[in-house]
Amino acid sequence: MSIAELAAAAVKLCVLPPAGMLLLYGLGLLLRRWRPRLSAWLRHGAVAMLYFLATGVASWLLVHPLEQLEPVLRAPTANSAGAIVVLSASRIRSSPEYGGRTIPDFIALTRMNYAALLARQTGLPLLVTGGVLSTRADDEALATAMQRVFEHHYGLPVRWSETVSRTTAENALYSARLLRAAGITRIVLVTDAMHMRRARLAFEREGMQVIPAPTMYAETGNFNPLRWFPTAENVRRTHYALYEWLGLALYSLPQRHPR
Repeated sequence: MSIAELAAAAVKLCVLPPAGMLLLYGLGLLLRRWRPRLSAWLRHGAVAMLYFLATGVASWLLVHPLEQLEPVLRAPTANSAGAIVVLSASRIRSSPEYGGRTIPDFIALTRMNYAALLARQTGLPLLVTGGVLSTRADDEALATAMQRVFEHHYGLPVRWSETVSRTTAENALYSARLLRAAGITRIVLVTDAMHMRRARLAFEREGMQVIPAPTMYAETGNFNPLRWFPTAENVRRTHYALYEWLGLALYSLPQRHPR
């Protein structure tokens, strides 16, 4: 694991919910004997922050603006680009209902559903991108699992499969090499709406002209009183959104490539 990857993992652990709030609470407990007032502030603040980030109010405030950074794709055509690029997410290893094979996780499958629709509408070739997540010898690349599902379940051929990348920046780097070798510099890029702005910036840094095709909108509804009730799904959304906002902040700096 590189230094950059270790730093990204540390950010996830120490800043993002729920682990960041639990660490803050633990720090408060450690300070109870020596700094009781500070300890109380830390513990109560951690609980309050965790509660708020688990509500639909925090989810809407963090997710909705992020999802509106790129427009919905309207009426794509075959001559609008040279390829459809689908980004991987994660995977479910050793799925028993599929004979122990690896399958894409629900985020990747949602991206693939939309990419399949666009591929049928436009006839554009598909590129899937995503490498191996672990050091296990039997682990396969994310793109390999995506290609198998596209071809066996959707009946759609995959022209390019990029199986080396482990970050969004590397998705862009290695996919752009494959595409330029085929004479393609303009793509339809498919990922979920929260991830789209950062993904577009990564591909544009590699010289690609990008037509964003965001999908999987999580926050399209309005406020209502039930949003104040905490749920695990809201924690997942706020965790994801905060990570993307941090990633965009790093992309505002020159020559940085966050995961």
